[in-house]
Amino acid sequence: MEKMIIVGTGCAGLTAAIYAARGNFAPLVIEGHEPGGQLSTTTLVENFPGFPNGIDGPDLIMNMKAQAERFGARFSYSTVTDFDPTPGKLRVKLDSEWTETQTLIIASGASAKWLGLPNEKGLIGHGLTSCATCDGAFYRNVPVAVVGGGDSACEEATFLTRFASQVYLIHRRDTFRASKIMADRALENPKVKPIWNSVPIEYLTDESGEVRGVKLRDTVTGAESELDVKCVFVAIGHNPNTAAFRDKLETDSDGYLVQRSGTSTNVPGVFATGDMQRGQSLIVWAIADGRSCARGVDAYLMGSSSLPAPVA
Repeated sequence: MEKMIIVGTGCAGLTAAIYAARGNFAPLVIEGHEPGGQLSTTTLVENFPGFPNGIDGPDLIMNMKAQAERFGARFSYSTVTDFDPTPGKLRVKLDSEWTETQTLIIASGASAKWLGLPNEKGLIGHGLTSCATCDGAFYRNVPVAVVGGGDSACEEATFLTRFASQVYLIHRRDTFRASKIMADRALENPKVKPIWNSVPIEYLTDESGEVRGVKLRDTVTGAESELDVKCVFVAIGHNPNTAAFRDKLETDSDGYLVQRSGTSTNVPGVFATGDMQRGQSLIVWAIADGRSCARGVDAYLMGSSSLPAPVA
């Protein structure tokens, strides 16, 4: 019987692991199918406090993991394939073996949806990204493209006008599905140029393997064209990594876990943190949420009705 199992090793999960380990709970941390979460696909992180010259996303994750291990967290390179939500006897199936735990923190994150084009994974961090707030500042005074037509795409396009010389907003239809206020905000910005009825069919790269443009196909005429940009921001949504927990924990219509009081779920002893709950993804938010989750588990295990005071 484990005292605590943490599913996921992104910023939220590792923060929870650090605080839980310092609390002498020796959590078992499950790496999952995407160790490190979305941060592991980010190159340079410049907006995290304490690193004046920035730090690579994978390096930041490895530092956090080492910190958790130092305090006694244990790591397992397995994946949760099933879950038994019986209160007081929680069980998670790690690959093919069941493990019991008193408490469970789910920090399995969400995976960005991609276009499925050739060499897509290899270009992430090399002129291809899914996070404007993470990478927008790297593309000052150069043209970039955003793919999508929802609120996220319009918001990212508007945000990128702070840095880019031109933002092309590529959408497969002739109207956005975004809310009117978000669509109007993007279209009224002189730096945003919509590319209607178009879908990317190929990423174009330079001699060093960096993105230099994207090839488009017109969805009406079938004509192909090339668009010169230094980065492509894919903003077509995310999929929460909650498959093993659906129908057993409360989720919304898209599969995101629903938090009840604080970070707790509808099952006693089960807590949720990070990107598998609906919300915007930022490192600092994930860290704060991971800490809150660890406090909630601490209070639950101690049988306290109130949360303990924060520990620095």
